[in-house]
Amino acid sequence: MGSAKKNLKATKKFEKKHLKGVLERRKSVAKIKQRQQLKEKKKTKRAQDDEFYKGPAGDGNDDKKKPGAKASEMSVDDFFKGGFEILDGKASKTAPKLGKRKRDEAKPREDEASEESDSDLDISDNDEPVDDSEPDAGDASSDEEDLGMSKSAMEALAEKDPEFYKFLKENDPEALDFDENADLAELDELSAGSDEEEDEEQPKKKKQKKDKKAAKEEEEEKADDRELTQAMVSRWRASIEQTHSLRAARQVAIAFRCAAHLSEADDENPQRYAITSPEVFNDIVVTALKGIPAVLQHHVPVKESAAGKVYVQTEGKKFKVLSMLIKSFAASVIRLLSTLSDDATLKLTLSSLQPLLPYLLSFRKLLKMLIKTVVAFWSQSASSDSTRITAFLVIRRLVVVGDKGVREVVLKAAYQGLVQGSRLTNANTIQGIHLMKNSAAELWGLDQNLGYTTAFTSIRQLAIHLRNSIVNNKNDAFRAIYNWQYVHSLDFWSCVLAEHCSPLKQAEAGKESPLKPLIYPLVQVTLGAMRLIPTALYFPLRFHLVRSLLRLSRATDTYIPLAAPLLEVLDSAEMKKAPKSSTLKPLDFAVAYKAPKTYLRTRVYQDGVGEQLVELLSEFFVLWARSIAFPEFALPSIVRIKRWLKEGRKQQARQGHKPHGKHPKGRGPHGGSRNGKLAAALALLVQKLEANARFVEERRARVDFAPKDRAQVDAFLKDFEWEKTPLGAYVVSQRAIREERKKQVEEARREEERKRREEEKEALQNGEDDGESGEEDDDDDEDEEMADGVDNSDDEEEEEEEEEEDEEEEESE
Repeated sequence: MGSAKKNLKATKKFEKKHLKGVLERRKSVAKIKQRQQLKEKKKTKRAQDDEFYKGPAGDGNDDKKKPGAKASEMSVDDFFKGGFEILDGKASKTAPKLGKRKRDEAKPREDEASEESDSDLDISDNDEPVDDSEPDAGDASSDEEDLGMSKSAMEALAEKDPEFYKFLKENDPEALDFDENADLAELDELSAGSDEEEDEEQPKKKKQKKDKKAAKEEEEEKADDRELTQAMVSRWRASIEQTHSLRAARQVAIAFRCAAHLSEADDENPQRYAITSPEVFNDIVVTALKGIPAVLQHHVPVKESAAGKVYVQTEGKKFKVLSMLIKSFAASVIRLLSTLSDDATLKLTLSSLQPLLPYLLSFRKLLKMLIKTVVAFWSQSASSDSTRITAFLVIRRLVVVGDKGVREVVLKAAYQGLVQGSRLTNANTIQGIHLMKNSAAELWGLDQNLGYTTAFTSIRQLAIHLRNSIVNNKNDAFRAIYNWQYVHSLDFWSCVLAEHCSPLKQAEAGKESPLKPLIYPLVQVTLGAMRLIPTALYFPLRFHLVRSLLRLSRATDTYIPLAAPLLEVLDSAEMKKAPKSSTLKPLDFAVAYKAPKTYLRTRVYQDGVGEQLVELLSEFFVLWARSIAFPEFALPSIVRIKRWLKEGRKQQARQGHKPHGKHPKGRGPHGGSRNGKLAAALALLVQKLEANARFVEERRARVDFAPKDRAQVDAFLKDFEWEKTPLGAYVVSQRAIREERKKQVEEARREEERKRREEEKEALQNGEDDGESGEEDDDDDEDEEMADGVDNSDDEEEEEEEEEEDEEEEESE
């Protein structure tokens, strides 16, 4: 009973899944048999008619025609009875063609069907990408049905219907046999055809020697088929370099695929070649990366126009057969990149992709995966500068040779990689992030019309985030804006517009840049972001955004009002109150967008903010140091800074005469500060601004044109070097001082990092003793942190009490 139920269940499953296909195949076979039977009946009937009309004795004379008779004078039966003779007397010319055609016709029908549908074959039996964007990818024909199912389809069948798979295994095991390298088998046929053409030109003796040599080599390869040796790689390399052999390229591609999937090889999934030596692995990788692109260029050359457009002959049998080699090689390169860590090998592997890009334009699915992989290496913080530059050259080449769709995909992937790669910003990664921003900015200038579309979309998305943060004013709404990714995004777009919207670039192009209309929305979003939370905690973020706008203003000659956001910092409570002394290290504003709370109200933080403020104010005013309106332009800021300095001096004098404790924070009713270092730097800046204003007034007094003459106004001091103005000379000297200080800080940081690594190595060597002592030190540190936390909380309570007293005094006044 159990076996009967089981058979019934299998029968129902067969009827449900396979019966319809079996019936259709039987009907098609029955139709073919019916046609054959009709042909046989017509043939026998025609033979009977001939025998009736001509008689049995007339067959020998009438049916035999002269060898030189024309085909038009013969019937169909006479033609086939006469044999395959040359009818038109051109045997000497056409005999080689017929012989070659006969060899071509001798190929199995299955190979012809595979040539027609080679775009549907898998690249390998591993999980590698397959392009499905070709027009004939989804077509089905009777020839394709004769090919059978692929290995992946059979594996899926084994999972879905294990009983039917077992039935096939027992009754038709040949249906489950697959050749893992069947997708590259056509290369042998193509290579064999080319070898035959070359051999026909050589003498017969040389051809026989060559055939014996090739047979001997094949026997040697079969003898030790699994083990890949340096001799085999050397022989393939010689064939590729000398004759650009497709057969050798096929073997190299298969071996390279085995090398790329070396970590996946096991007893259940054996590879075609076994690689056990690192020297062999290196040889096959280098041979494949250098040889296969050369073979492709020889057989299907890439034609490039003066404008950078490339053209590849994709029609024809040669490219159709080589497409499998291209896809297999590209997929193996992608797989190999995910396993490499050495900079030299990474650089060689990425460089080999550049000549391959024109061939991959036809395979969009594989191309997208390649773009994603290369962009990942370009944006990874762990990648070295040489690896980043090599990956960028591949991306740039793809933008140059690709069409509009490919360019859009590359630009979006590059921007996304930049945003993801800038999530972690510190002293070790900041240089790589700057390299990414400067290199990616070049891509948007290759096709500025398309670049405008992608840039507009991204800037609009940044504006939407800012609007949502303002409208949904919740506790953590501002965190969508105040983070490194948002800051670097705004800074990146300022880099793009500064590079491609400069007057020099537009003069070279002879027209206005399509990206120039994006300056206004970017400036508005940046100004809104820096003023979202105007607290001392986020002064570093404000300074970062001001630098971005300064770059944009300097490159495009666009006036952006930046004095007001900077003077707001000067009038904040952080800069008015007397600072507390502390032993903290100076804050590195280059790698911080938020100040730690322990830095607030400290002299270290106030001095750092003051330095940044003086630097940015001088950089802003020096942009317009040669402007004819500089005296009027700088006057409001000069008055405001002088008032702040005056209030500080008054407060110091008031502190000297009034009892201690009247103004505990050292702040008067209208502002000012007792920070002498900041006051001295601002006083020097005011002197330089006034000197530059007098310089411009003296030059302006000599002109003979009116303000309405715009051309003359714009040309005022245009030829005068800005470094020679009073403010310009001050800015140049300050830049040199900051650069020298930056070098010293960088050297100190590297020295500290080196010492820290040495200490970590010593700690690892010491072992358990150091671990126990480290635990005791951690306990002591925790006790100190707890004590510090108590002290900090007490300080915060005292600050809150003092702020309340100050507010009460201001209200009473």
